[in-house]
Amino acid sequence: MTRRLPSFSALAAFEAFARHGRMTRAAEELCVTHGAVSRQIKALEAQLGAALVTGPRHALKLTSAGLTLAQGLTAAFETVREALPPDAAAKQGRPLRLSCNGTLAMRWLIPRLKGFLARQPQVQVEVSESHAAVDFSDGAYDAAIRLTAAPPGEGQVATPLMPHHFGPVAAPGSGPLEQQARLIARTHPPAWAEWMAASGVTLPPASIEREFDHHFYMLEAAASGLGVAIGSWPLVSQDVLSGRLVAPLGFIPAGPERVTLFTPRRDPHPGTQALRAWLLEEAAALPPAPVS
Repeated sequence: MTRRLPSFSALAAFEAFARHGRMTRAAEELCVTHGAVSRQIKALEAQLGAALVTGPRHALKLTSAGLTLAQGLTAAFETVREALPPDAAAKQGRPLRLSCNGTLAMRWLIPRLKGFLARQPQVQVEVSESHAAVDFSDGAYDAAIRLTAAPPGEGQVATPLMPHHFGPVAAPGSGPLEQQARLIARTHPPAWAEWMAASGVTLPPASIEREFDHHFYMLEAAASGLGVAIGSWPLVSQDVLSGRLVAPLGFIPAGPERVTLFTPRRDPHPGTQALRAWLLEEAAALPPAPVS
């Protein structure tokens, strides 16, 4: 006997709306638009020949038929969740482990992470620091963000988030670029040479060079007036826009390098899709880098 059921996506959209009581919250959970949820519910009503919701668009309520269906769907989805294989069920409840470049995590990801957790309270995120090549084989993390030009490895999906623009940054009123101490991060010593090669600007040798163990320390030193550093736009955008840093020569593209999200192609964490959608939104909201 063939089972004739309505569209699963329509059922899922309706069940999410019934739980949250709001189209916007249902849309956030499902990583679709508010309009998509509304259309799915209308299609479901047409398939069933029954009204499931009633009232004005800003204050929709479940009808008696809608309440009965919602209760059955929630119980059914919970039964499916309980029937998942042990590994899948365990993954549903554990945090999403996200590996990220340290300075990018500190200056771009973590300050915005509250927004994702508010939108997806059921997905907890653990952030760890790493600059190493992405490798999901040991199960140490579920997703990774890197500033790289490297293509995805076998079994990986790469989602470009932001282009990489870079340029000199210093504290306001620091004076001419060539007269300032030149700041260097030991994690990436050739930054100045790469910028001069890409920009066509040739600076005389620095009279003073100051080295720092971490990129984050170097950028804080620049903001404190200790010299001028090469900064990446996603990492310094807030400071430049607020006036804490200035970029006297603007920013230029850093070749093919970009901020990229890597995820495993097979058996991803259940929160991966929501995380990817949120990261793309946040990346799109970043103002364009001031050009040279």
